[in-house]
Amino acid sequence: MKDRLLGDRDIVLRAEGINVVKNKKTILRDVNVAIRRGECLGLVGPNGSGKSTLLKIISMLEQPTGGRIYWEGQLLPTQIPMSIRHQIAIVFQEPLLLNKNVYQNVALGLKFRRLPKKEIKSRVEYWLETFGISHLAKQHAHSLSGGEAQRTSLARAFALNPQILFLDEPFSALDAPTIEELLGDLKKVFESTGVTTLIVSHNFRDINRLANRMLVLLGGQIKASGTKEDIFSQEHDPETNLFLNQLALV
Repeated sequence: MKDRLLGDRDIVLRAEGINVVKNKKTILRDVNVAIRRGECLGLVGPNGSGKSTLLKIISMLEQPTGGRIYWEGQLLPTQIPMSIRHQIAIVFQEPLLLNKNVYQNVALGLKFRRLPKKEIKSRVEYWLETFGISHLAKQHAHSLSGGEAQRTSLARAFALNPQILFLDEPFSALDAPTIEELLGDLKKVFESTGVTTLIVSHNFRDINRLANRMLVLLGGQIKASGTKEDIFSQEHDPETNLFLNQLALV
């Protein structure tokens, strides 16, 4: 059964038995995650549950204390090949923009990949328009509002045409009207591109709007997984039930 699952063509990335211990404290304990091709998988949990740590592990930014990660069914080595890293894009809570204008920030990753100038221009202009920031192309990144900066980060990520997109609390620093507008735009982009995505959030609103399937992480352990409907209709341990009840009230 295990071998069949590892060879499943629907699974782009699988993490098995992930453990993370820092300063003698267990952050993640025996965590298993499978990300299916074309899905938006939501990872939800309270602050301090280990969500961001798990994202860093499966996006290959950090090494786990123990466990294995498979890409397209192949066990990944400790030194991740650049060919695989180039298939991943990450958007963090705080936009990581350089001291350049919006166009240059969106084009940056494409230049690193040495794409032809014509291709870079085409991709950058397309994603600036898609995220409604074409008029900001020549504006300095540090003068942007929070919502504009996050749209720039998203445009840069999508311009890379990633195999998997990781979103780490992408809306938590934004105000409610900005979040609502960006959620709507992002959902349209997901539907049009079908990009495989993992979104991490402590706010069920984000998961509910964007994700096809969700994982519940509490105390460094996956407590529930499945569709939103299945998870909320099932009985879990008392801690998980309490957390889900709190989510339902949001």
